[in-house]
Amino acid sequence: MIRAIASFAIAAIAAFPVHALDIEQVETPGGINAWLVQEPSIPFVALELLFRGGTSLDTVEKSGAVNLMTGLLEEGAADMTAEDFATAREELAASFRFETGEDFVSVSAEFLSENKSDAVDLLRSALIEPTFDESAVERVRAQVLSGLRSDAEDPNAIASKAFSEQIFGNHPYAKTQSGTIETVTSLTRDDLVAAHRQALTKDRVYVSAVGDISPDELSDLLETLLGDLPQSDTALPGRADPDFSGQIDVLPYNSPQSVIQFGQPGLSRDDPDFFAAYVLNHVIGGGGFGSRLMEEIREKRGLTYGVSSYLVQKEEADLYLGALSTANTSAGDVVTLIRDTWQDVAENGITQDELDKAKTYLTGEFPLRFDGNGRIASILVGMQADDLPIDYADTRNAKVEAVTLEDVNRVARQLLDPGALTFVVVGQPEGLSSDD
Repeated sequence: MIRAIASFAIAAIAAFPVHALDIEQVETPGGINAWLVQEPSIPFVALELLFRGGTSLDTVEKSGAVNLMTGLLEEGAADMTAEDFATAREELAASFRFETGEDFVSVSAEFLSENKSDAVDLLRSALIEPTFDESAVERVRAQVLSGLRSDAEDPNAIASKAFSEQIFGNHPYAKTQSGTIETVTSLTRDDLVAAHRQALTKDRVYVSAVGDISPDELSDLLETLLGDLPQSDTALPGRADPDFSGQIDVLPYNSPQSVIQFGQPGLSRDDPDFFAAYVLNHVIGGGGFGSRLMEEIREKRGLTYGVSSYLVQKEEADLYLGALSTANTSAGDVVTLIRDTWQDVAENGITQDELDKAKTYLTGEFPLRFDGNGRIASILVGMQADDLPIDYADTRNAKVEAVTLEDVNRVARQLLDPGALTFVVVGQPEGLSSDD
């Protein structure tokens, strides 16, 4: 993933209590929809765009094209060189950030109210008229290749790549987002132009804005910014069917530590049991030092510095994953402890005390996420991408509070599947070998 961050002179941010969020829906004459929170007290605007598709639109042969293209959006646009563009952005005290993921290309922008017209014109040139100049392509390509060479020596990156390949097979999720040294080396300017057309489309964009801007101003701004983007003409990859066979894959790596990634099927964001599963995961491995996995592996036995688990909702797959590092001598014991913890919670559930502590934490930390215009804009665009209702921020904590011990323990029995837990271990683990 490439990140381009401009120098940014705006230091002030506005913080909202969650209950004060007044989200308006804005639809432009051209049919672009957005969520807006007006906050006129500080004269700047945070704008967040999320284009569905991302690196999963790459073919195997062109793997890395969307990532490289995204890294070039600020490296020359319209009649500006990369240096011209950077100078113009700095003079406007604007911040632009472009990121890629498997399911999205995101654009984050912040700019002063007095400069919003010029800042939007500049951002538009990056989105609509990137030049993909040869010298810029080679410069950013070299950065990507350097990152890929580093990843080839990084046990965490090796484990992540192997895990994705193992569970996703031929689905685009099996590819690394940055591509391979071979595919990135062979990408042409025409490939980048094609990736740009596929990834940045008007009909697959979610938009949010927070700050000193009215609905009419936002509508005009979005028509200027996005009105000339094309409609999509490339299908999304379709639903994945991850293979969690319960096997262990060991990849030899010369290190005293083993990196372990593990996982099993998850559940979708719109599943009626999502909040019960969310609370359950907090108890198992999402709650830091108070979690079951941390207690069993670190506190009782000192076998790791940290272990975590997390529910993952991709656009086309739902996963329940976890990761940790441990000494090679303890890797076999750690895998057994993870499976035993899964089995114990599935059979015996969690306690009322664990449930109460999880709910207290999860409801208490939620308002802290809304700590600035940029963060709020990011949350709002994520809510749209997850198809959550516009009042989600107001109702989310009540949904957590409504989870009962019976709910959590029923979901634990249904969701946790020790036999499906699949592991990738990178290192020289003792007591472990790859299953046949």
